[in-house]
Amino acid sequence: MKTSTLKPATEQTSPQFPGRVKAAQDVALAFRVSGTITKMHVKEGERVTKGQLLAELDDADYQVQLQATEAEYKQVKAEAERVIALYKDSGTTANAYDKAVYGLKQISAKYQHAQDEVAYTRLTAPFSGQVQKKLFDANETVGAGTPIITLVSTESPEVEINLPAADYINRHEFDEYHCTFDVYPDIQYPLQPIGIAPKANANGLYTMRLRLEVGDRPLPPPGMNTTVTIHCNEGEEQAFKVSSTALRQENGRACLFLLNKKDSTVHTVEVSVIRLLSDGESIVSGAGLKTGDEIVTSGVHHIHGGEKVQPMGEASETNVGGLL
Repeated sequence: MKTSTLKPATEQTSPQFPGRVKAAQDVALAFRVSGTITKMHVKEGERVTKGQLLAELDDADYQVQLQATEAEYKQVKAEAERVIALYKDSGTTANAYDKAVYGLKQISAKYQHAQDEVAYTRLTAPFSGQVQKKLFDANETVGAGTPIITLVSTESPEVEINLPAADYINRHEFDEYHCTFDVYPDIQYPLQPIGIAPKANANGLYTMRLRLEVGDRPLPPPGMNTTVTIHCNEGEEQAFKVSSTALRQENGRACLFLLNKKDSTVHTVEVSVIRLLSDGESIVSGAGLKTGDEIVTSGVHHIHGGEKVQPMGEASETNVGGLL
């Protein structure tokens, strides 16, 4: 059996993941009505503020419809108010009153819709940002919902990474985050976690979003690649780094085989797996573990507690890898 000596995991575990900068918001803006564009008020790359006018449609037809609806609204409203007043004085029937109230609600909704359509001919910025792309120009006809402009937010950007399952299940151990960029080699950008998708993507990875704190540092543009470092808190109990091949399950609990050097017997010790590492090792802790203990690292599924084993000797220069 192969064995190894327990050594404390003295350094904080800090796995790294490739990531990409994303805008906090990135949307394709469109008119909610169809028509011909009369004015485009912005250019590609231009910064805009929330509520700023970006583009306009020819609203002549919508203005005509609004005027016709407004006239109809005033007529119906006056008649409805007359009937309602009569009903209060017991001068008309309940049926006439109900029809008047219903008719007023109906024409009010129609009038509001006509007003909205006129307002929809003006496209404004839903947030402060930068015009990424302009898809149409003045004098072109567009349909309702057709993207006109793509706008990205100038707020603090986000960084997106994908976590393997081994890191996802230990996400409660994540403590601090930062990222670095090749173009800014001497700068570390602090990160704040936003959330982790509870379901794996098509590649079996869990997407994590983090907010990038820029401060007075250079602003990385959306699409830039980065390296994210996650510092993990190993807890107060002393932790040890062991080969994952040394772990086995007994009654639903993880355990290691400790070797008694005096009589070469092994006994099990329950451990808590703090973290699975990508290099085939794990960080564990347990009340029965101490620095210098000898643990079995191979064949753990073929031996039992109390059994006597024969540890493998050190590989010689002529037995590279210890295969002979």
